[in-house]
Order: sequence, then structure tokens, then C-alpha cells
Amino acid sequence: MTFVEQYVAFRTILIKEILRFGRIWVQTILPPMVTTALYFIIFGGLIGSQIGDMEGIRYMEYIVPGLILMAVITNSYANVVSSFFGAKFQRHIEEMMVSPVPSHLILLGFIAGGVARGLAVGVGVTLVAATVASVQVHSLAVALSVVVLTSILFSLAGFINGVFARSFDDISIIPTFVLTPLTYLGGVFYTIQMLPDFWQSVSLANPILYMVNAFRYGLLGVSDIPLALSYAIITGFIVVLYALSLYLLERGYGIRS
Repeated sequence: MTFVEQYVAFRTILIKEILRFGRIWVQTILPPMVTTALYFIIFGGLIGSQIGDMEGIRYMEYIVPGLILMAVITNSYANVVSSFFGAKFQRHIEEMMVSPVPSHLILLGFIAGGVARGLAVGVGVTLVAATVASVQVHSLAVALSVVVLTSILFSLAGFINGVFARSFDDISIIPTFVLTPLTYLGGVFYTIQMLPDFWQSVSLANPILYMVNAFRYGLLGVSDIPLALSYAIITGFIVVLYALSLYLLERGYGIRS
């Protein structure tokens, strides 16, 4: 395929993915905004008033980065896992596999769709946050790069889940029993400095902790983790998951019998 043909193929997959979640925005974009508003009311308003400041920052503002990134993570993941499994279930993924489109372009198309939904939800949640708290930006470059890299990482994770899923129940197991607990224990609502030494060490094994803290540095200028270490963790996971996703796609795992 020529470069122009590859560009058209990638753009076609991306537009399909955007239209897929854009047509049902009431089910894909609106619910995270409503859920985040409830988090702000319960944790930021009611409980936060009893907690006071955290690292010198009002609790309502402290939880803003974590809540935005939590919405980006869950929606990037959910978009790709449901889209790829839907393509398998409806058997139109086979049309892509037999076409001359390179496997890496198919993978990039699904990832771009997940990133697009993650960013759309992130913007919506940020607008909700701006109505109840002061949304600050300490470093726009850090904030944008972390949210995009995190969205790519969890789009890849969703793709791998979609490859291995055999039923609709399988696409909800990982988000329910792995992703959600890791997200809630990833420093969204607290600093790990509050934890005993043992649990601080346990928390350092949670990759989401590095993403939340890097994004928090981008918005508030504070972090429990060195920024360079966070970038190294995030990019390392992206490289590993991308290589695994491309290998599974080229082998046709879960697609070819």
C-alpha cells in the first residue's frame, strides 16, 4: 500500500471508532460526567470538608487530577475492548484481516479511537470539575502528554482483553476485578504519604499510581513520585503492550480458527 492508501485506511478506522461512541454520547460521554459530579459532591464537598488540606492544597482541588484521569482510563479501555470484541462477534474483523491493510495500522486505528473517547470524556469531566473547584494547570505539556500516554496504554490493555475475550462476560471481568480496584488504590483520593510504610511499598507496585501522580504534577505541581520515573513506567508499559498486541493481531489469536 502507498502512504496515501495507508492514511485513508487509518482515517477510515478512526472515523468509524469516533462515530461509534459519538452516536451514543448519552451512554458514553454523559455517564462519566454525572459520576464525577457525584464524586465531587460526596468526597470533595461532604468528606473533604472534614479532611482539610492535603499537601497544602484544598481537598476538592487535590482530587481533580485523579478523577479526570480515572475517567480517561476507564473510557479508553472500555472503548477498545468493546469495539474489538464487537468486531469479532459480528465477524467483520475478518474483512480487515484479509484486506491489504497492515496489522499495525489496524491496531493504531483502534488505539486512536480509544484515545479519542478518553480525551472527549476527559474534557467533559474537566468542565464538570471547573464548576465546583478551581482547575489549575502547572505544566500544560506534562498534563497533556500524561493524559495521552495513559489513554494509549489503556487502549492497548483493552485491545488485549478484547483479543482474549470469548464472551461478553469476559470483557467485564478485567475492568471489574482488576482495573477498578487498581484505579481506586492508585492515589486518586489520597497521597501515599498518609499510608504506613508497608502499604506505601505495596502501592508502588500499582502502575496507575505513577500516572495519577504525573498528571497531578501537570495540574497542581505536586507529586509523590519523581516525574521521570512516572514517564519511564508509562512508556515501558506502552512498548510492552504494543508489542504483545501486534503479535496477537498478526497471529490472528482469537480470530483465526
